[in-house]
Amino acid sequence: MDLLGANGQVSASLLAKEFTTSEDTIRRDLRDLASRGLCQRVYGGAVLVSPAWTSIQVRTTEERDRKDALGKMLATLLRKGQFIFIDTGTTNLAFARHIPDGLDITVATHDPAIASCLVGHPGIELITVGGKINPKIGAALGGGPMREIAKISLDLFVLGACSVDAESGIGAFDFEDAQMKAALIEGAGSTVLAVQNKKLGTVATHRIAAINVIADIVVEADASPSLTEPLLSKGVRVHYAKQAQSEMADNA
Repeated sequence: MDLLGANGQVSASLLAKEFTTSEDTIRRDLRDLASRGLCQRVYGGAVLVSPAWTSIQVRTTEERDRKDALGKMLATLLRKGQFIFIDTGTTNLAFARHIPDGLDITVATHDPAIASCLVGHPGIELITVGGKINPKIGAALGGGPMREIAKISLDLFVLGACSVDAESGIGAFDFEDAQMKAALIEGAGSTVLAVQNKKLGTVATHRIAAINVIADIVVEADASPSLTEPLLSKGVRVHYAKQAQSEMADNA
């Protein structure tokens, strides 16, 4: 568990060498840990289970400065005249607050908090995708929204994800949320993502897509190279956010 916590993932063969035991023994131990919800078994080893499955009310109050730094960097990837869809999520809400004026973009979203943030924003034509709001996710999900997004063709999808792993791909904890994200990825010319450290190298219950659907990923300033280098090897462009304001003040 110490190695999983430090690296986000472990290899059964390497653990067998480190602990001078057989791979069968290691695999049994990993199965036991997985049965207790402490890790997720993958081919050749295991990865951490994402800690991201909390309510939208809780997520809104957590690590605001870090999310703000991620959102600010993510906003630099926007280009004038794009048609973009912003997925639900508190990091994406921070991103919406940093969209610069004068880009003349069209923004669609199924997250009412993000829509509210963008109402009256100069240079943005806003489209809301409606329906029954899932209280845990904080966005409209289900058949109605799925039918609406099937009619649009996007330049850019700003994805929100619960887990990101180079081998296991991108994941979510809600089935309908995962379906919505997968459909939006399919209908977008490009997909980008900003992700906190705690989600890197982890898995969630529902796989959305392979990691190579992501063109660009924004990570935190102190993201571990052991977790970002595998993403680079899959062809994903990795961008580092600046250090969070609160941490800059602490270091001053």
